[in-house]
Amino acid sequence: MTHAVRETDFSSLNLMQRGKVRDMYDLQDAYLMVATDRMSAFDVVLPDPIPDKGVVLTQISLFWFEIMASLVDNHVITADVNQYPESCKPYQVDLQNRSILIKKTQPLPVECVVRGYITGSGWKSYQQDGSVCGIQLPKGLVESDQLPEPIFTPSTKEDQGKHDINIDFDEMVRLVGASVAEQARDLSLAIYRKGAQIAAEKGILIADTKFEFGLLDGQLILIDEVLTPDSSRFWPRATYTPGGSQKSFDKQYLRDYLSTLDWDKTAPGPTLPQVVIDNTRAKYVEALTLLSGDNHGL
Repeated sequence: MTHAVRETDFSSLNLMQRGKVRDMYDLQDAYLMVATDRMSAFDVVLPDPIPDKGVVLTQISLFWFEIMASLVDNHVITADVNQYPESCKPYQVDLQNRSILIKKTQPLPVECVVRGYITGSGWKSYQQDGSVCGIQLPKGLVESDQLPEPIFTPSTKEDQGKHDINIDFDEMVRLVGASVAEQARDLSLAIYRKGAQIAAEKGILIADTKFEFGLLDGQLILIDEVLTPDSSRFWPRATYTPGGSQKSFDKQYLRDYLSTLDWDKTAPGPTLPQVVIDNTRAKYVEALTLLSGDNHGL
């Protein structure tokens, strides 16, 4: 196990922003996206990082970017640190396996969420009025049921610390225009279907996920991360049983632990026991190994 990277400090590079997980550097012609080991839950960045998490997220995303290239272009220039600009050379060791040099795009102001199973906020919404984001669903579904067809349920993209808000498709059209909204919806559903089929063959059910798209020269391309344990709910296929919550390869294990605490889900978050850190890390590494067949020495 390597040491945990809570944040990067590449003093000679231009730090543009720190997100919940990623540190972004502006290299003029491109961005350098570095996945740290920060862990967020309930939109709060926790005090304790999860060692190697950033490596797992980066390698899973690269696995999917390559697979989905036949469906949609993406923002990857290279993940080979030897191909990075000269200015990155002093930081090669820290950048190895956890960074990607990416194209600059204009990100859409919405999260493109696809749900294949009814769980999380979708389940809560369904219990209230039988619908999710304005989409009426069949009666009689139980928690974690597979939906007849995957559904597209976009949300707003709020600032760090605020909760994203589920919206209906009409609201997305108002935000980005009909053409872009329809294209993002259709691509999201196609990527999810392909990814879910591949993952299921490897023993993982992708219950739901969120994608991000950006505009580059008028074209919509896939950006950020793809079908990772941070952006998706991963369930073990072998133990899947509708009618309640499921075991998971994602941060749901951590969310479940946090839900047992007397914490109001606002910053600062609670410190984590070592056993929770270790178990969370193991779930992430297992997801990478199952999907790609390569744990990258973790």
